[in-house]
Amino acid sequence: MNRKHFTALLLAGLLILAGCAQKSPAGGEEDALARIRAKGEIVVAMEGTWAPWTYHDEAGDLVGYDVEVARGIAEKLGVSVRFEEGEFNGLLAGLEAGRYDIMVNGVNVDEDRAAKYDFTDAYAYDRTAVIVKGDDTSIASMEDLEGKRTANTITSTYAKVAQEYGAEVTSVDDLNQTFELLFSGRIDATLNAEVTYYDYMKAHPDADIKIAVLAPEASQVAIPVPKGETALVEAVNGALKEMREDGTLSALSEKYFGMDISKE
Repeated sequence: MNRKHFTALLLAGLLILAGCAQKSPAGGEEDALARIRAKGEIVVAMEGTWAPWTYHDEAGDLVGYDVEVARGIAEKLGVSVRFEEGEFNGLLAGLEAGRYDIMVNGVNVDEDRAAKYDFTDAYAYDRTAVIVKGDDTSIASMEDLEGKRTANTITSTYAKVAQEYGAEVTSVDDLNQTFELLFSGRIDATLNAEVTYYDYMKAHPDADIKIAVLAPEASQVAIPVPKGETALVEAVNGALKEMREDGTLSALSEKYFGMDISKE
């Protein structure tokens, strides 16, 4: 092998090794936390259509419990925050692909998601409510969902619970579509967070719906992070711990839900 050929191969090998060393589990050039701090910005995924977690107020501004939690995390990390809105299913896929740093959107922890993403500590707890029309008496237990028609974003925890109890789940993009189907009689029920039901009734006091059943145990709500980004998980956990200890999470819970959902 001549010297010129050897040098070319050596350079090619070094470039490949450099590329491998720079590649992170989230698809960036460094680990996610280092990249976030270097850029001075954290990209947060959320729906923007699910009050009171994340929604737009009358002025069109993005507000909600998760919006303020995300801003608090960014402040603790010493960076700015950029929100990226979209449909729930697409946000999870985008997180897995590395398009977002974290997803703050009332995400319940379950085994399937834990296999794809790393999760922070829980920062909220909620109970699943089975919501029906006001005159419906056909559902008095979770077992009564057998053979019923429900609607949810198809990768949501609520859809999985409905399917586990034998319901036929229709896929929707957001909460508004869900209630449209319920009011029109195209579905029998929908499963969602108990606090979301009360928030909806606060905005629509004449809505003819009710909670038929409440799940006996609360679900953990945490923040999914791309797999392998341990430093980012630890940093976000540190921020959440500070917000829990200084009363921020409790105050935000009372502000948006009228109750403290930050404690189990």
